[in-house]
Amino acid sequence: MGNSYAGQLKTTRFEEVLHNSIEASLRSNNLVPRPIFSQLYLEAEQQLSSLEAGSRADNEEEEEEEEEEGSESSSPPFSYQMKPPPEGCCTTDGFCQAGKDLRLVSISNEHIEVPSGFLLVGAKSPNLPDHLLVCAVDKRFLPDDNGRNALLGFSGNCVGCGKKGFCYFTEFSNHINLKLTTQPKKQKHLKYYLVRNAQGALTKGSVICWKGAEFRGRQSSSSTCSSTLFQLPEGSGLSGSTSSELLPAANPSAPAGTQQTAAAIDHIPSTAAFSSAVYNGKESPKQQLVKNNLSALTRPSVLGTLTNSGPPKKRHKGWSPESPSSTETWNLQLNPQVPNRIKNDGGSLSSLPHSALVGPASSPMVGSGEPVSVPDNLLKICKAKPVIFKGHGNFPYLCGNINDVIVSPLLYTCYRNSQSLSRAYEQYGASTIQPISEEMQLLLTVYYLVQLASDQVPLIEDLEQIFMRSWRESHLSEIRQYQQAIPQTFPQVPSQIAPVTSAQLPWLAGLAASSCNDSVHIIECSYSLAEGLSEMFKLLIEGKLIKTNYVVIICASRNRAIDSCIVITGKYQARVLSESMLTPSDYQKEVNYQLVTGKVETLGSFFSTLCPEGDIDLLLEKFYQENQGHISSSLSASVNKPTAVNGTGAAACTSYEIERHQIRPFQLAVAQKLLSHICSIADSSTQNLDLGSFEKIDFLICVPPSEVTYQQTLFHLWHSGILLELGLEKEHLTKQRVEQYVMKLDAEAQIKFKVFLQNSMQNPHTLFVLIHDHAHWDLMSAMHSLYPQTELSTGLVDRLLNCREVKEAPNIVTLHVTSFPYALQTQHTHISPYNEIHWPSSYSNGVDLYHENKKYFGLSEFIESTLSGHSIPLLRYDSSFEAMVMALGKRFPRLHSAVIRTFVLIQHYSAAMMAVCGLSQMKNYTSVETLEITQNLINSSRQCPSGHGLMVVLRIPCTPLAAVAYERLYNVRERLALEDNFEIILGNPNSGITIGKHFVEQLKVWQKIEDVDWRPQTYLELEGLPCILIFSGMDPQGESLPRSLRYCDLRLINSSSLVRTTLEQELGLAAYFVSSEIHTEKAVVNDVLESDPEKLSSTDNEDEEIATEGSTSEKRSPMKRERSRSHDSASSSLSSKASSKTLRSSLLRDTAKSPHQVLSNSAEETTNNYERQKQKVDKGAQTTISKHLPPVTEQLDTKQNIKSAQISITSSSSSPFSSSSSSSAPTHNSFILQTSQCSMTKASKQPPIVFLPKLVYDIITSTDSSGLPKSSSLLPYHSVMWASSFRPLMSKMMTCTEQSLYYRQWTVPKPIHMDYNNRNEGRMDTFHPRRLLLSGPPQIGKTGAYLQFLSILSRMLIRLTEVDVYDEEEININIKEESDQYYHQPGDMWPDLETFKKMPFDYTIHDPKYEDASLICSKLQTISSEDRSMSRRQEDMYTRRQTTRMRLSKYAAYNTYHHCEQCHQYMGFNPRYQLYESTLHAFAFSYSMLGEEIQLHFIIPKSKEHHFVFSQPGRQLESMRLPLVTDKSEDYIKSPTFTPTTGRHEHGLFNLYHAMDGASHLHVLVVKEYEMAIYKKYWPNHIMLVLPSIFNSAGVGAAHFLIKELSYHNLELERNRQEELGIKPQDIWPFIVISDDSCVMWNAVEVDCSGDRKSDYTWTERNVSLKQILQHIEATPNVTHYALIGMRKWSSKTNSAEIKEPFSCCHVHDFIMLNVDLTQNVQYNQNRFTCDDVDFNLRVHSAGLLICRFNHFSVMKKQIAVGGQRSFHIKSKVSDTPVSISPAQYICAPDSKHTFLAAPAQLLLEKYLQYHSHRFFPLSLKNYSHPVLSVDCYLNLGPQIAVCYVSSRPHSLNISSSGLTFSGLLLYLCDSFVVASFLKKFHFLKGATLCVICQDRNSLRQTVVRLELEDEWQFRLRDEFQTANAKEDRPLFFLTGRHI
Repeated sequence: MGNSYAGQLKTTRFEEVLHNSIEASLRSNNLVPRPIFSQLYLEAEQQLSSLEAGSRADNEEEEEEEEEEGSESSSPPFSYQMKPPPEGCCTTDGFCQAGKDLRLVSISNEHIEVPSGFLLVGAKSPNLPDHLLVCAVDKRFLPDDNGRNALLGFSGNCVGCGKKGFCYFTEFSNHINLKLTTQPKKQKHLKYYLVRNAQGALTKGSVICWKGAEFRGRQSSSSTCSSTLFQLPEGSGLSGSTSSELLPAANPSAPAGTQQTAAAIDHIPSTAAFSSAVYNGKESPKQQLVKNNLSALTRPSVLGTLTNSGPPKKRHKGWSPESPSSTETWNLQLNPQVPNRIKNDGGSLSSLPHSALVGPASSPMVGSGEPVSVPDNLLKICKAKPVIFKGHGNFPYLCGNINDVIVSPLLYTCYRNSQSLSRAYEQYGASTIQPISEEMQLLLTVYYLVQLASDQVPLIEDLEQIFMRSWRESHLSEIRQYQQAIPQTFPQVPSQIAPVTSAQLPWLAGLAASSCNDSVHIIECSYSLAEGLSEMFKLLIEGKLIKTNYVVIICASRNRAIDSCIVITGKYQARVLSESMLTPSDYQKEVNYQLVTGKVETLGSFFSTLCPEGDIDLLLEKFYQENQGHISSSLSASVNKPTAVNGTGAAACTSYEIERHQIRPFQLAVAQKLLSHICSIADSSTQNLDLGSFEKIDFLICVPPSEVTYQQTLFHLWHSGILLELGLEKEHLTKQRVEQYVMKLDAEAQIKFKVFLQNSMQNPHTLFVLIHDHAHWDLMSAMHSLYPQTELSTGLVDRLLNCREVKEAPNIVTLHVTSFPYALQTQHTHISPYNEIHWPSSYSNGVDLYHENKKYFGLSEFIESTLSGHSIPLLRYDSSFEAMVMALGKRFPRLHSAVIRTFVLIQHYSAAMMAVCGLSQMKNYTSVETLEITQNLINSSRQCPSGHGLMVVLRIPCTPLAAVAYERLYNVRERLALEDNFEIILGNPNSGITIGKHFVEQLKVWQKIEDVDWRPQTYLELEGLPCILIFSGMDPQGESLPRSLRYCDLRLINSSSLVRTTLEQELGLAAYFVSSEIHTEKAVVNDVLESDPEKLSSTDNEDEEIATEGSTSEKRSPMKRERSRSHDSASSSLSSKASSKTLRSSLLRDTAKSPHQVLSNSAEETTNNYERQKQKVDKGAQTTISKHLPPVTEQLDTKQNIKSAQISITSSSSSPFSSSSSSSAPTHNSFILQTSQCSMTKASKQPPIVFLPKLVYDIITSTDSSGLPKSSSLLPYHSVMWASSFRPLMSKMMTCTEQSLYYRQWTVPKPIHMDYNNRNEGRMDTFHPRRLLLSGPPQIGKTGAYLQFLSILSRMLIRLTEVDVYDEEEININIKEESDQYYHQPGDMWPDLETFKKMPFDYTIHDPKYEDASLICSKLQTISSEDRSMSRRQEDMYTRRQTTRMRLSKYAAYNTYHHCEQCHQYMGFNPRYQLYESTLHAFAFSYSMLGEEIQLHFIIPKSKEHHFVFSQPGRQLESMRLPLVTDKSEDYIKSPTFTPTTGRHEHGLFNLYHAMDGASHLHVLVVKEYEMAIYKKYWPNHIMLVLPSIFNSAGVGAAHFLIKELSYHNLELERNRQEELGIKPQDIWPFIVISDDSCVMWNAVEVDCSGDRKSDYTWTERNVSLKQILQHIEATPNVTHYALIGMRKWSSKTNSAEIKEPFSCCHVHDFIMLNVDLTQNVQYNQNRFTCDDVDFNLRVHSAGLLICRFNHFSVMKKQIAVGGQRSFHIKSKVSDTPVSISPAQYICAPDSKHTFLAAPAQLLLEKYLQYHSHRFFPLSLKNYSHPVLSVDCYLNLGPQIAVCYVSSRPHSLNISSSGLTFSGLLLYLCDSFVVASFLKKFHFLKGATLCVICQDRNSLRQTVVRLELEDEWQFRLRDEFQTANAKEDRPLFFLTGRHI
């Protein structure tokens, strides 16, 4: 193949090349080249090393040349010269010599005249491979459908120029410019019939069937290349002699190989890529075909991208259960070394044309309809049951001894699936892209089988990927074209690549199998498969298929589809396959049957013959008799003595510690992820979960019916304290109570579940969380169960968790928890992909996200340990065990391999135990691996003073076999007197743990348990117990294993059932947390971490979870790494998996160690190089020397243990490796020595070692082309199936989420799966909204995570129903004059008007929010000069105000996060969840003070229009309806409520539905213009009053001002409107409510005055609805005489004195009822930001109006952290950078270069005065008896200055100032009512200061002159100031002066 350079073809003429290649093949020693085609599909991604590739390079090139060049023609090698074209004619390709276009694409729509008897056909030009040339040919010269009856010669017309009567094809080919280099033949160049499609366009039709009679199936005239093989003499014009020249007699078989190869090469391109393979942009020389001009563009490279010239690698390990039927699986296994050549009985090819291609000599003919008889004694002769896989077509009946064969439809299903194009590919157009042909499928299957090794079993997934890749590559160009969407018409690309025909198939298959050394045998039948099957049985009986693993039988008839089947005859493969077809229950039954019927006895007797000394039992008995007396002293003494630990604890091992419940950072992170998913469900608009309606949490955990898992979950639940935390149980918790919350999915589950459902119905305000743990365990459909209905547990999950009650209950959330979520991620899953939570990766870009003190070892970490560069592979297989099993499998074909494997392993363990006990001759009867396990197990308890030991898990899925193993090992242990040395435990899922009394006592001592009846109930409680745990049950069911686990022996797992979940859950048993403090040399030598996190794969974790924290390379290590000579070389501590950050502390401890403590007799112990050179310690066992630092028990650094051990470790300043530090040993040397030897301690610092069957090991450790472990491409679960064979491979880079989406797209549940019927047309409807899935690696802590989730969910629910409300005592109580006079009785409901008028007004502010405000003085106060600022220190000024957490009552106001059924409509969400419509209305009124018309906008939802009056024709807003004073209604609130708000669209409490108790009310939100849209979005059904844009930067004063003015204007309009209806103006209701947006609840005090004396009363405060309070106030007698009505602010510290007087005349805040009629002439100051309510209260009082506070009512205000006053940020106008600006900078001198601020002038003024008013009023500071006189306004001058408010209005009420001397005067924007004579009434201290504030400097001067201020006050030029505003922002100006 090497005759091209840089992708360009040589110009060598084709005949020469062909001739040379034939010569080369004749000279070659190799008979037939190996099949190259298969490697294109199997190993294109895997490149062999150059070493392998180079070894066969020379041969390869020769062979490849032969293969290619032999393919072109069988013509003799003479050159063909075309006649030169006539001068002047057209020679363009695709045009005739007359220059007319003949290309099909150009003339397909033109009308072409076709004479009668002629047909239009397509001719192929070698220079235009993408085009067909249209010709008209006489149909008599074309063949019929059978390829026969074509007349010799030719007759045709040119459709371009119309020239007729071409009688020779040579002449015609010249005319149409074919430009041939070989002799023109119509058979070679006339390819297709042309037909008209439905649109009338000419398109390519069927292939013209040129066939001959003699050489059936050998032509390749329809192939891509212009070649024919063995043409018929008539058709080709070749004589017999010419043909024979090609085949010299010297070696008759060589040409056959050549010809076959040629054909193979010729037809293979139909599945390959359309362009030759590209390697880094150019073709690899080995991969190029010899291309003539014809195939230059279209013909693919046969080799694809392969440079592999060595033998194929062993890759394909197992065939997975695949078909829809649960009983079908295909586990084949084949041999890559050798495809089987087809040969005659004698092995020589006598008659070449027939025997070389047809196969073995014909067997006796069987009629097509006749059954095939299976020979008797087939199993006995063959030692295996052949497995027959149906392929294509019809399969004959079998009769006779049919028990000795197995027939499976699995392959048929695979073929059928691969023929149906997936929906994913329909986009490319079904007409152009055809599925892979049957012939191609079969050929690819043969190539695949040829690849496999003798100990391999093929995987159906592999075959499907081969088909997929083949199909994709063969349609690559169309796919690319369709993806690029090029607008032009595409040529019919597949036309150039004719499919493999059925006639060519047998000998192509034979060619493929020709080099596999009989591993694959091809049988071709002429008539039916029956013929081939009979032949196959005959060969089997004759023993001629001993080396053959696979027989492929092909019946390729000319005129119908092919029939095929594949027979597995290899003993190993047939056994694995037949066993893989058993369901789990059948598997158990089969094994049980073999045990019960005694078939296994033959195996036992065989074992006894192996031992030369006789039967093992006899040896054991003999040993027992000899050693009966004195064995205990040697072995058990070391165990028995230390159990009675002495009081000092000196000899006890302190490393024992069962981990109690503690939440790790990971678990907390997962719990929070779960919580956020729950919140997102609640927040979504679908209203599927109303978290606000739940008050508490309840839960039920469902676990598989394993007693150990059940007890383990109870254990976790008990120790988590969650039941007490959720308030579900009281302090004294009993086990019976805990059991109510965990349900075993067994027969009794339904009763417990019914109780759960009843509870959920009876408690609608409790959120029930149904946790389905180990959720992949039973997913059987309750309806389609294949198991007998008596088995109640089957389908139980479906019956319970999917029942209608659970699905429909709005208060049940289902959480599925599993390590293997794949079965819940199908096309029909109930779980939305958005509701999946995956365990997070611990690393992101190399950063440790969660600082854990333990390192998790899961599947990916185990796999990584097998890679090169890691010293200790944690996954291993036992080759000697596998070899013995395989040998015995052949000897005992009728026994199930599980039986054989179990018996062999028991034998190995028995022999190993005997060998360790001194019978050294038994070492030969066990494997090295088993001996290592047994040795370490038996020795482990001796190395620890307390007898702690290792656990070995022996996994035997089949329960009967587990019982046999237990009995046998128990027996051997007794005979060897080891019963006190280690325990053997039979772990059966249906029963608890049973262990001997001796070991129970040991565990009780270790765990400090006093309870006499205590027994371990979980495997975790076996921590430190030396034991073999025989773990039975078909699947693990979530049982956790203790940290003392050292070996996980999985050699007996069912390796024939290859399903991803099954394999991963078996390996999940070994998943393990390793203490991070693993001591390696790494930290000492500061090696750079070499493991690249990007290279590590993890299918378990989200993102790419790094498997180890670092590894050191051998090359870089300064210490030489050695393997120990003991059997435990591989089990020394983890080599390169330590975390460097944990080593610093451990180095200090190591400093204090003597070398004697370092080296131990344990084969697992490690030491360091330096000390090894200094010390040689000779112990009984060999010392393992490795590159680790010695592991020290982590517990040594805990204070308690150091104390109990009485050790003081002094840290040495010298290096831990120096001799000085080595000598500083601690006093209790022996103690540390013993501790460091404890096997359990070492076990907890390294993951267990896992032994696997070879088959499983190969699958787990090999990777597919995506880089993922092979196991991840297996079928995910036995009850799902692939949706299509046409699916992409999973990618190594996939996160868990992407993996989930992959399975959701490509898997469907089988009918037996519970999700099978979960289909709806609308895809979204199939997801259940309250169902979540938590997935995470096994044993990583998912139980702790979901228990923590319950805890934080409960806390959140409580938090949702609670709010922080301000809880502060009223201030300035001591200033209030204590009076014995009470105006009303405590029980009075309403104030009496006349009495109230007599009550004095309390000027003092008592609201705690004004603690920092200036005190208001009045004549009533006894002013004390004490420093009132002491109540709050300066540094507390900005601290958080005091709040308390309050549970929301049913009458609370809510923010936008509240959703409940009742207030959906109120909130404006109709059933379709669309926003209500609303309309915008302008409303204008004039206001003289502003000097302009005010334009407001109302946004009024349709549902609220009834509150307004509109003009009839134009629908203009006229007024807001007001009720009458006399109206009375229980369900109506008369006062409209206005709530000014800013920055609180989400958090403002505007949902008053519950507060108003459903009563009708009018609620208006007052918002700024720029916030209108966002408020409208969140509150679509609320009326909005939008302030004019000039108020966008205004404070709350502006909102209050406009609310009041609008309300008064509206009152006037309503009076006018209703006056026309005859209603008096004074009868219109004049009140409005102005409420803060943080008022959350309202309370009422109920006073009980039933005491003996009138003054005695008791009171209680309770939460009431706002409706009740407002209706009560509205019903007040003479209510219209009150100007302002308010209520107390709630405080938990309210005392009786405060409510003894039920009504007060004082300031009211936060929630007020305002009489807009009475207060018509009193305005809010629209400029104010702070204290505007105090200012307004003072104005109202001075106007002689009544302010009443109802003390029996209180309002609770919620603390809201956003919006409100906080939304005003004062920042510099010049720079955007946020620089903090102190209040001192808020004012400046006029005309100075001060930095201007971007804030309203009024805000700067108020803030400045609050913090720095002492600069203006120095005499007033803390001088409360001489306040500042403030005229017509109240401004906060800070808490250290008192003010006295006076009004300048005539007839106003003011305090008597006769006895007062003021320390200052504040004139703020004073109007014309302030005159000089008014000011002269007041007296000031000498040196008192004045501050005049005006809008501009001019007003300032005018005011000074008008008020004659210069008479009494002295002014200086430098005493003028302004707020720090730019001119355009209209600063305020100040002038200060001193009193003369």
